Amino acid sequence: MLNRITLALAASTALVAVPAFAQAPAAAAPKPAALTVQAVPPVPAELAARTRAYQELRSAGFAGWNSRDRSMLVRTRFGNVPQLHRVAGPMMDRQQITFEAEPVGGSWAPSGDVLAIQKDIGGNEIFQIYRLDAGRLTLLTDGKSRNGIGSWSKDGKLIGYSSTRRNGTDTDLYVMDPRDPKTDRMVAEVKGGGWGIAAFAPGNARALVLNYQQVTNSDPYLLDLATRQLTPIGDHKKDIAFGGAQFAPGGALWVLSDEDSDVQRLGRLDPATGRFTPVANAGRWDIDEFDISEDGRTIAYMTNEAGISRLYLLDVASGRARQVQGLPVGVAGGLEFAPWGELGFTFNSAKGPADAWSLNPATGKLTRWTQSETGGLDFSRNPEAQLIEVASFDGEKVSGFLYRPDPAKFPGKRPVIVDIHGGPEGQERPGFQGRDNYLINELGIAVFLPNVRGSTGFGKRFVSLDNGPFKREDSVKDIGAFLDALKKDAAIDANRMAVTGGSYGGYMCYASAIRYADSFKGALCNVAISNFVTFLENTQSYRRDLRRVEYGDERDPAQRAKLQEISPLRRIGEIKAPVFVVQGANDPRVPKSEADQIVAGLNARPGAAPTWYMVGENEGHGFGKKENQDYLFWSTLQFWQQTLLK
Repeated sequence: MLNRITLALAASTALVAVPAFAQAPAAAAPKPAALTVQAVPPVPAELAARTRAYQELRSAGFAGWNSRDRSMLVRTRFGNVPQLHRVAGPMMDRQQITFEAEPVGGSWAPSGDVLAIQKDIGGNEIFQIYRLDAGRLTLLTDGKSRNGIGSWSKDGKLIGYSSTRRNGTDTDLYVMDPRDPKTDRMVAEVKGGGWGIAAFAPGNARALVLNYQQVTNSDPYLLDLATRQLTPIGDHKKDIAFGGAQFAPGGALWVLSDEDSDVQRLGRLDPATGRFTPVANAGRWDIDEFDISEDGRTIAYMTNEAGISRLYLLDVASGRARQVQGLPVGVAGGLEFAPWGELGFTFNSAKGPADAWSLNPATGKLTRWTQSETGGLDFSRNPEAQLIEVASFDGEKVSGFLYRPDPAKFPGKRPVIVDIHGGPEGQERPGFQGRDNYLINELGIAVFLPNVRGSTGFGKRFVSLDNGPFKREDSVKDIGAFLDALKKDAAIDANRMAVTGGSYGGYMCYASAIRYADSFKGALCNVAISNFVTFLENTQSYRRDLRRVEYGDERDPAQRAKLQEISPLRRIGEIKAPVFVVQGANDPRVPKSEADQIVAGLNARPGAAPTWYMVGENEGHGFGKKENQDYLFWSTLQFWQQTLLK
């Protein structure tokens, strides 16, 4: 089989025909030392060379403003992992300012004099907080616990963060002046893994704290930083989700909330009474995020309308909002006003990777700050994703986005890969497809991105439809409804379908390969849950209770029995298609044991072909290092070649 794959991949660039007995073994691309593989064939060097342009795609994400020099902070990758860069002005050079072996994120203090960095090691998500000093990182946390930056105070004097320092599980709340690590102090000892400081009130005496319980429930508190007293805001017996929170300069507290609504609205929250007063809404769609201008007169907010981002500006005095014109169809986020009034954000679309942009609210002028490299490829002709809507088994309407190959270049019926998002509280949106553009534009494979029940972006009723073990497989049944629609599509080859997904989408990958074994010819499942009981028992303690709310409680006998029943590990004998399993060895969310046990079970089936298995020894919940991503992509192409294109 390997020889046929190698010859097929090499055929397009072969220059000289040589008798078979005289052919030397095909040269192989070097495998990164941190990757361990089983049954995965070597990657032909020719394949690596042929796809090189698609491996050199970059993106640039807006990460904030520097108030001192008016530069923009962006996150992009020039080496093996993303780093932080300074951009002095629109379309000017990206000047790298961090030089770490691991991916980093960070933000400037509003005062512009301190840059806080957050970084882990090998994808283990044991994040530490640092201060950047002349290109070097100064550790601000203990180096052992898991820490997460919450918010800066408006004057830049304090940074609030959460940490599992006390017991490894509960995310207690801390504040410090990062200029002096000795000022670090706990301000709230809490129970649970979803706590965070969302915003500091003017004067830094109080802060708004959110305790995330699940996607439909987060409880707000007002924290007195001196007394360490947490005062509940509103009725915590209700399931209400609160999104971003900010204090306006005058002290008014603005939040996103779905109180008395199926979707997130923007409004004011009274800390004394708990009353939420909605001010702006997007009809049946969520408002995803917002930011308040320095003078408090304008609020920018982003809506999520069937996955497409729309940007609005709210005049606080009049309560009137206007849509910003000129933003193309795509996905935007990361809103932040500069002190001088410019609004920064990140934007990407089907026609290009993510880049940093800004808006002048007064003139409405949109300005592009970065133009990321695309390996010399022109994606401007990429068609927009097609929205597909179907009725599922129970009449529930579900939707997804279909990326079609060019019918002039690839006439006739084409194979399709169903790529299922994780979360499960995630959402597929019509953005740039990165390396997958090679599948669409060079191999003629359609890519379908479904939003099954349980996805965000469609209201809290829809996101709750898969909760618990007894509703879990309803989302798998949604895939069947999509398959029925795809099989009726005149441009889709119903005999060449495959499935992939990561994290929860990896569970969906296994489950779909079982339920629709006669439809899928291959399954590539990444950092995937294979047994809900062992997953819940072995995921990191700080997130275990949060996941029990979503999936079910394995300590309850009835729920445990159902979780075992629906787990793919129990039904691997029903999988007919070849399987490719991918895992990070340091994954704190879905531990490597989930992959090990299903690979062992798949390989133990009588007469089964060996399961492809790739482990990133220096990776966590997904591959974050370019050399590993590249090799995984080349191996993925070989897998699809074998299952869909041979």
